[in-house]
Amino acid sequence: MILKKNILSIVLLVFIANTSILFAQSFEEIRSKYESFEENNPRALPYIKQYISKAKKEKDYSYLSQGYLDESYYNSNIDVKLKYADSAIASANNSSNNELIVTAHMTKGTLYYFYFKKYKTALDEYVKAFSYAKKTNDEFQQHTILYHIGVVKSYLGYYQEALENFKNCISYFEPLSNDKTLHPNLIFNNKKGYYNSLHQAIICYRNLGNFKVADSLIDVGFSKTYGSKEFSLEHAYFQKCKGIVDYYNKSYQESINLLNKALPEIKKNKDFAWESVSYFYLGKSYSALNQQKEANNYFTKVDSIFQKNNFILPELRENYEILIKDSKLTNDTKKELYYTNSLLKADSIITKDFNELSSKIHKEYDTQQLLDAKNRLESNSTLWIIVSSIIILLLLATLYYRYEKEKKIQKKYVELEQRLMQNVSIVPVQNMEIIPSAKSSLNEKTFNDVLKKLERFEKKLEFTEKGLTLNKLAKKFDTNSNYLSQVISEKRNINYNKYLSELRINYITQKLYSDKEYLKLTVEALAEKSGIASRQNFSDLFYEINGLRPIDFIKLRKKELEEQ
Repeated sequence: MILKKNILSIVLLVFIANTSILFAQSFEEIRSKYESFEENNPRALPYIKQYISKAKKEKDYSYLSQGYLDESYYNSNIDVKLKYADSAIASANNSSNNELIVTAHMTKGTLYYFYFKKYKTALDEYVKAFSYAKKTNDEFQQHTILYHIGVVKSYLGYYQEALENFKNCISYFEPLSNDKTLHPNLIFNNKKGYYNSLHQAIICYRNLGNFKVADSLIDVGFSKTYGSKEFSLEHAYFQKCKGIVDYYNKSYQESINLLNKALPEIKKNKDFAWESVSYFYLGKSYSALNQQKEANNYFTKVDSIFQKNNFILPELRENYEILIKDSKLTNDTKKELYYTNSLLKADSIITKDFNELSSKIHKEYDTQQLLDAKNRLESNSTLWIIVSSIIILLLLATLYYRYEKEKKIQKKYVELEQRLMQNVSIVPVQNMEIIPSAKSSLNEKTFNDVLKKLERFEKKLEFTEKGLTLNKLAKKFDTNSNYLSQVISEKRNINYNKYLSELRINYITQKLYSDKEYLKLTVEALAEKSGIASRQNFSDLFYEINGLRPIDFIKLRKKELEEQ
């Protein structure tokens, strides 16, 4: 009995001693025991529990929020990370510390972006963080938000806009990543920001077709992260980028080697978005080497990731087009149906994300910046209030006009493409009834003679001759202008000028769609080939007949061919 009491006394004393030591230690002393550990390291968790316990005991919400943020960073369980990010936000709000509130919302947004690929939810958190960041002088936080907004813009395909964000971030993070006067943790954070901004800039340059700059930036990132345990994931990203560029440079085996080297680290960090991109380009590289069985193995892996996570990057849409085409070649109707349904599902997700995120980017983030400009101007004078309001309205109207214009042009292009794919003839009067109407003043023989000459005129593309007036063409047909005008008017219900314009524009439109060489020509050269005297007249007629300008048609057709 005495022995039991002694044991209990010793345990109690040890507990009291440990508790005393715990509360005697400062927050900085406890944190110093784990802050040098790498992310997702479970060894940090016991110390973090001490840190959180001390903060709760002292009711210090600032330290409590930091403790929850640390738990979210070092805990490897994704759901637990999210739970503690929420706790960090609640504690930060109680502390009224703007910097902590920004960090907590950014942490939650990053979790949704990196682990769940829920861009809309992530953007909600970034926008909240941005609203608080304005009240602080923390440039690191502000550039971190700028980076994440850029990531969403890049996902939407606004590569040029996103690139400006990443250039800004590189300019900020790079000098600080080498500043030896800073704390090692700050140097690490700035290096991470620099490498991630570099990675995202490479993605933008690649999608903008500037492979030369992308290649040079890959070399920079590759050399700086080579052999680094701290930045092994970032090194894998640069390997992945290099592998993709090698594919476009037709170095297919080099592409395969690099992508296979990058994949283990990407998979280890559960970054399924870049994992699926790596599989996609592995598939394309094997396909280019005529190893279709191996290629399809990787294309199906992309599908597996999509089905599991309900997420797909727009550039992976082609993955399903390839699988559908292969299913048709092998007459596997079951697979063809499955991949067709998967493509429809992918399209609905991409379309939904694009509409919601595009609206949010321009209405909440960009508008917020405009409102900030407005608020600064308001402090000066009433005149500046009026000026700033007009500027904001004009900018918003410009953004809306640009969005609506792009949407309208895309719609017109699709409609025109459908017409061209159906092989609608450029010859509007062929196969027509050859009996003049009762109202016609021409006899049947004369009417048919003019009509046949018109058909021959169209088949031989003689309408591309410059300066072809009604009188000139009538002389060629050995008839008079009244007869020619009457046949055109009766069979086409349009006048001669409209008839000639439609022939020329329809002809050149079909050439642009079917012959890649025509896409290389200037608008002046296209006008010349169609028989139209001036560039402006050609452009106006093209727009009047097709619903979009020739430069817009050429741009969209080139883009479509590149994607194919």
